[in-house]
Amino acid sequence: MTSKTGSAPIRTNLKIWNMLQRLPFGNRMFSRAVCFKAPYFSTVHPVIVELRPGLCRAKAPNRRGVHNHLGSFHAIASCNMAELVAGVMTEVTVPPTHRWIPAGMTVEYKAQARTAVTATARLDAIPEFTDEPFELVVPVDVSDAEGNVFVTARITMHVSPRPR
Repeated sequence: MTSKTGSAPIRTNLKIWNMLQRLPFGNRMFSRAVCFKAPYFSTVHPVIVELRPGLCRAKAPNRRGVHNHLGSFHAIASCNMAELVAGVMTEVTVPPTHRWIPAGMTVEYKAQARTAVTATARLDAIPEFTDEPFELVVPVDVSDAEGNVFVTARITMHVSPRPR
């Protein structure tokens, strides 16, 4: 099977996402599976709502468990959402011939959020994957229910060919 962006095979996780989209609550099942594999993400109760190479969007409810002492969405819970969407987007974007790992993260806290939130990782262009390792910087916006971006993050992923 080939992706729409080239001749690279589609990653297994993207195949699973696409298959589950035909089922009721398929995005919730996929999100639960991601949280089972990486349990810390489950602390924000995320639901991935859109996924394709170069894009991942997830929502998280506003609940007491993610509040700080001010009653707003906690900064680190926002970072958790940012890392989740950046990682899942990277996983379905990087071809199976390559591997990736987060190498760093910079975050700006611009405002408070007191609503459910949406985190969006989006690449303007999908890079070419060659035999050389490189750093892929994934921009992420975390917005409140009104669409106001209250956190921005840039997550650097180290991408390299898998050993043969």
